[in-house]
Amino acid sequence: MNDHSQHGSDTPLYPIREVSRLTGVNSVTLRAWERRYGLIQPQRTPKGHRLYTREDIERVEQVLQWLNRGVPVSQVRELLDRPEASEAPPADVSDWPGQRAQLVTAAEALDLERLATLHDRSLSLYPVSVCLAELWAPAVRELEERWGERLGDTLQRLTLEAFLRTRIGTRLLHANEQARGPVLLLVPLPDDPGTLWRLLAALAASDRGYRVALLDTELPFGELPLAVEALGASGVLMAGSHAGRSDLVRRQLPRLAEQLEVPLALCGPVARIREADLADSGVAMLGDDLAQAMNGLAGLLPPAGE
Repeated sequence: MNDHSQHGSDTPLYPIREVSRLTGVNSVTLRAWERRYGLIQPQRTPKGHRLYTREDIERVEQVLQWLNRGVPVSQVRELLDRPEASEAPPADVSDWPGQRAQLVTAAEALDLERLATLHDRSLSLYPVSVCLAELWAPAVRELEERWGERLGDTLQRLTLEAFLRTRIGTRLLHANEQARGPVLLLVPLPDDPGTLWRLLAALAASDRGYRVALLDTELPFGELPLAVEALGASGVLMAGSHAGRSDLVRRQLPRLAEQLEVPLALCGPVARIREADLADSGVAMLGDDLAQAMNGLAGLLPPAGE
């Protein structure tokens, strides 16, 4: 099927994969919005395949606007159907604080069943970028602020890491099969327990169309050029949650950036903390806001659609 189809008239109709490409909303979420909330009502081919009009696509974009303002998906239809709806939602309609509290509580209680429910529900009903900005990244920040030397803190962190590694790893596997963007090699900083940030960064990059090669354990810096060549990577991204070793950040990372033939970027709290130390180096500092980090990455790598 072409990018859009003609279906009995001059009005173009778009298959779900094209709507997903145009709006950034994956097909699972589009189907959930239709079945559970009636937000979109696509036409169907005789074989049952969904076809969307330009008006449907505009409605999807309107849904995204409300979600980005913090409106729960369950309340969006009422706002869309009210011509007099205000440009900004009431201050108390967002359910993100409640979901964040549930996520933090589940992580601290090692409640894997609840974690699975929150994970699956959030990523099926909301775009990845919204989930990361409103739920997962803030919850990880809150947890990392709480984790210290208390008995059980390490167990909580490792349990959440293992849970997300499995869920996000499975998602990356399927996404990489479909993606046509450049390969992004995502590796840990030495001696940095930033696994959670690396996993969230991998999810954000995959959502932008990159094929993500995610390494779980640190690779000697001398082997990174070989890894880049072997994997055909167009860039290397490191994510960290702590300040990192001063000697590594100030001397070794700039040297590594000179040795690599592709861009080297840093994101997560370490990028915010060490921004001044690497301001004049060849390391691209992308900050700890994942959406802004992905925008910065887009300026370093070939377009994700290619």
